[in-house]
Amino acid sequence: MIYLFQKKMLKGLDQMKVGYIRVSTEEQNEARQEIIMDQLGAERIFIDKISGKNTNRPALQEMLGFVRKGDTLVVESYSRLARSSVDLLKIVDGLSEKGVGFISQKEHIDTTTPQGRLMLTIFAGIYQFERECMLQRQREGIAIAKREGKYKGRKPIEVNQAAFEKIYSEWKTGKLKGVEAMNKLNLTKPTFYRKVKEYESKR
Repeated sequence: MIYLFQKKMLKGLDQMKVGYIRVSTEEQNEARQEIIMDQLGAERIFIDKISGKNTNRPALQEMLGFVRKGDTLVVESYSRLARSSVDLLKIVDGLSEKGVGFISQKEHIDTTTPQGRLMLTIFAGIYQFERECMLQRQREGIAIAKREGKYKGRKPIEVNQAAFEKIYSEWKTGKLKGVEAMNKLNLTKPTFYRKVKEYESKR
């Protein structure tokens, strides 16, 4: 179930602090995170009661569509927002494209400051280093499997065609940002644009 409440309406104010809260089950209480949102000055709060493994969280998607240039998204911890480091970087990248700042209270990340942007850059660099090491190990493993005749290739990523066509249409008409479309389909940026290219070539 999704809960959305607005602490107060600030008419005529262009910039807003927008809070996002996630708890995993209906039994968990979001009160502690609400207190932190109040301390961080959030004027509007979106709440999901759902597992973080689900990237199609309704309140998350609504929040990403709501924030505007000049706004700042605030969370208690980035684990509430993202399921992994790559998911976090993808979401923050999408926020940056819209001119939206990001504050994570627990990790002291604040992209509205030079120090916060530097910290996120370091975080992204560590992720990239880990990813390159993983890819190198994969390449080495594939080379060994090929020599031994055991390599069968990668399985193609399956996407529900009806869901893809709907989200593709919303993206092409400007109703969705690229990062929002990718999150809804649970696809990486390269895979999303590859699917787009394949779909458009068949039309």
